[in-house]
Amino acid sequence: MPHLIGDAIMLREYRREDLVEMREWCNDPEITQYLSDAFLYPHTLNATETYLNTMLDSSSESKGFVIADRQTELYIGQIDLFRIDWKNRCAEMGMVIGSVELHNQGIGSAAIRLLQQFVFEELNLNRLQLEVHDFNAKAIRCYTKCGFREEGRLRNKHFSRGKYSDIVCMAILQEEYLSARSGV
Repeated sequence: MPHLIGDAIMLREYRREDLVEMREWCNDPEITQYLSDAFLYPHTLNATETYLNTMLDSSSESKGFVIADRQTELYIGQIDLFRIDWKNRCAEMGMVIGSVELHNQGIGSAAIRLLQQFVFEELNLNRLQLEVHDFNAKAIRCYTKCGFREEGRLRNKHFSRGKYSDIVCMAILQEEYLSARSGV
């Protein structure tokens, strides 16, 4: 798998040594409150290792990258593609920055831009989509900044902390990405 190199970060392959950093965030409610219900229950070491092993041996339908520091290649988070539909040329993306201290530093938008370049210019996909909780305003701003548009909402789809919230469906098309990249 190629490394995708940015100014401060890189997207690289998963490595066995990433397990330590993955374990640091996978049961941290400050991080997991914004993720899917896969994190509703505590993640065991075995569950995290199983996920990592599927990424290492490419047995997963999902394909992904570790977000890493460009100089040290140390793990910062993950950005993955799943539900890849080659016929219709679309995929869904998910991302996590594994440390609250690293939030709001532009790492997420840098990772998304590298992934978009790969998705639209190398894989020739036509659509990249995602779902985000409506209460995750920082992520929605990041996605909007990277060219994603809200396409709809799954009303009251998510229940957490005693109340329902919407799931916001967002996407960017290849033509929108290329237009923004060329400055048109």
